[in-house]
Amino acid sequence: MATSKVLQGADKAPVYYATGRRKNAVARVFLKTGKGVLTVNGVEASKYFPHDTILTDVKKPFDATGTAGRFDVVATIVGGGYSGQSGALRLGIARALLLVSPDFRKPLKAAGFITVDARVVERKKYGLRKARKDKQFSKR
Repeated sequence: MATSKVLQGADKAPVYYATGRRKNAVARVFLKTGKGVLTVNGVEASKYFPHDTILTDVKKPFDATGTAGRFDVVATIVGGGYSGQSGALRLGIARALLLVSPDFRKPLKAAGFITVDARVVERKKYGLRKARKDKQFSKR
């Protein structure tokens, strides 16, 4: 089971904590009421992620629940590349939103944001060039 819990901030307001994982990336996500500011590793998310499409994908759980602009996100992400990190962040945000209200489960589940994407790179096998690519076969 993923680590998710409600913490108490310095101003006694609830802070929702959840963890998201994708490929080799792990995102620790802290969600608190605010103006919709996304901070990743101390940097604004629009500067951290190189493409706008990645940022749009990360914000989709807020759009699905109708909470866009209501929560500030502070995330610490380690490991992986931008694709894995954005997937881990999206899962972490979705799990934190579940702590905010159990009513968000239905739209998040329908959009597929709660489901963990367990796909990882397949390992290379000995005797082959890559995971599945074999040597070129010559009949003569």
